[in-house]
Amino acid sequence: MAVPSDRKRRPFLLSLSLFLLVSALLVLFFLFLDSSSQSLPFLPDRLSTPTPSLLGPLPPHQQQRAAPIPSSSDSQPNPPASAVAEAAEKADASRPEPTDAVTGGASKSEASPRPVDSSDAAAADADAKADRGVDAAGGDGGGDDLAVADVRWETCKVMRGVSPADYIPCLDNIRAIKALRSRRHMEHRERHCPVAPRPRCLVRTPAGYRLPVPWPRSRDMIWYNNVPHPKLVEYKKDQNWVTKSGDYLVFPGGGTQFKDGVTRYIQFIEQTMPAIQWGTHTRTVLDVGCGVASFGGYLLDRNVITMSFAPKDEHEAQIQFALERGIPAFLAVIGTQKLPFPDNAFDVVHCARCRVHWYANGGKPLLELNRVLRPGGYFIWSATPVYRKEKRDQDDWNAMVTLTKSICWRTVVKSEDSNGIGVVIYQKATSSSCYLERKTNEPPLCSKKDGSRFPWYALLDSCILPPAVSSSDETKNSSFSWPGRLTRYASVPDDSATTEKFDADTKYWKQVISEVYFNDFPVNWSSIRNVMDMSAGYGGFAAAIVDQPLWVMNVIPIGQSDTLPVIFSRGLIGVYHDWCESFNTYPRTYDLLHMSYLLGSLTNRCDIIEVAAEVDRILRPGRWFVLKDTMDMIKKMGPVLRSLHYETVIVKHQYLVATKSFWRPGSKVSRSG
Repeated sequence: MAVPSDRKRRPFLLSLSLFLLVSALLVLFFLFLDSSSQSLPFLPDRLSTPTPSLLGPLPPHQQQRAAPIPSSSDSQPNPPASAVAEAAEKADASRPEPTDAVTGGASKSEASPRPVDSSDAAAADADAKADRGVDAAGGDGGGDDLAVADVRWETCKVMRGVSPADYIPCLDNIRAIKALRSRRHMEHRERHCPVAPRPRCLVRTPAGYRLPVPWPRSRDMIWYNNVPHPKLVEYKKDQNWVTKSGDYLVFPGGGTQFKDGVTRYIQFIEQTMPAIQWGTHTRTVLDVGCGVASFGGYLLDRNVITMSFAPKDEHEAQIQFALERGIPAFLAVIGTQKLPFPDNAFDVVHCARCRVHWYANGGKPLLELNRVLRPGGYFIWSATPVYRKEKRDQDDWNAMVTLTKSICWRTVVKSEDSNGIGVVIYQKATSSSCYLERKTNEPPLCSKKDGSRFPWYALLDSCILPPAVSSSDETKNSSFSWPGRLTRYASVPDDSATTEKFDADTKYWKQVISEVYFNDFPVNWSSIRNVMDMSAGYGGFAAAIVDQPLWVMNVIPIGQSDTLPVIFSRGLIGVYHDWCESFNTYPRTYDLLHMSYLLGSLTNRCDIIEVAAEVDRILRPGRWFVLKDTMDMIKKMGPVLRSLHYETVIVKHQYLVATKSFWRPGSKVSRSG
């Protein structure tokens, strides 16, 4: 057989070369269509990460920061855990099996039983996908998004007298409380946060816990097993606070001062003083010593939002009851420190048998109410000194008369209802003229030499905060009424914002909520009632969802611009807080936590694992945490949340949406309901 010559083989070799070249180009072309880090490990970072043009602009209120607020001296800088940073950069999609921690982990025999329904089959399938490295929620974040941080979680170990399922680190620090020199002014009910080491543990779930009763039914009844505290049922059985009926705790709408029910009590106040105008002139209320918060719960029908607060005391779990009902509430006490609210914040302050001695300690408790009450605002006081004639009550009443006159509060009305329950309503001055006309300068007016006005861990004032307005023009201005005030910018002291920046922020959040949050998030908005914006800015997020059947706790973090006065001027509510410490709420009290561009600055002072542990403590099982941030921050937080068995999805390379499971260390059940 003749051997082909080189000339005859050349066409064949040329054709083969062209075929191989075209094939290689096609392979490369299809690889470039999927630019995830797993598909293209050889590509440089700039090709395998989202380009800056894909990231939406920062909200206007975050584009320029004012001078940072001084942080607490208790806060100690802590570098982020190296294990988290390393895990965020790896593409290891294999989920480690849940294991008990070396110390404090719950054994398998200790795992709390939970109601199981047909949804558990789908939940188990989703968890199996997560174990195989498949994100059950999908998403567009790329292959890196399924890394799991190497964190050995343990359940929190608590000291005797603290319920493991109700642990609040800054209020249940028994060692610090025992070391107090005095409890005379409620020091033991104030915050005493662990500093080193900070908590990195998970709070246990009560046996039989299930998804909460939906709003509005929850205002009147909740699952007993979710808040299994029977003490108030017995202690207040004659006052219609709460009763037990089968699997439920039922709230009839009664109270110590609400003999005919809270609805009649609210009507009585408005009939006694029509100028209060619930829902128009009066929008924000502070309810001191609120009990189970029925007063605030029923004011919601009048378009009034109430910040109900009480301490964590012998009235077992009253704030937990309130939040489980879907009513805004907060753990706090008027002791030696200021409340975490700005000056001139609330339209009305209310106290019905709240057991606060307003004239004690030189009148400092009432001076604190004067601080947070806006000029022209009302203080509604319903207590035995108002209507009883016993010597002790009359002594208290006389002391109150003297104190209110000294701070220029005007008695508007004093009346009794058909049951003989008395109410007195005071009004705060709208100008400084009364203070200047006093015969004695006692208590004195506050001045700049008295120090910073910022209330975080600050001692109570012994001076009077003069009104921020020189006349009653603002109180008469129709634009300050609800709902007009929601979109009206009100300048406040030390505020560097402008009307243009405020309007831009409002427009931004309205658009992004409508186009992204409601359409693209794997969130069941109809099941959401209690919402917290962990970095609220001007309150644009809350304003954009104000028409939804939910409420928002707006939080201004320590270190960010002090925009909380603007939030209150809009008719919204909120508090100051340092997210390197635990928040003053019970575990499992919020349906959605929202954090926007906070994580980067926060992790300069505390560990990302500590932040995740607090998110997990506050969030209800089956509910959502939304992180709006850079992809770098998302890739750091995502693995930590997945180590907690959260399902995660990345939306538009800017949002991490994480769903909390029912998993606890030592348990196998991930979800229930």
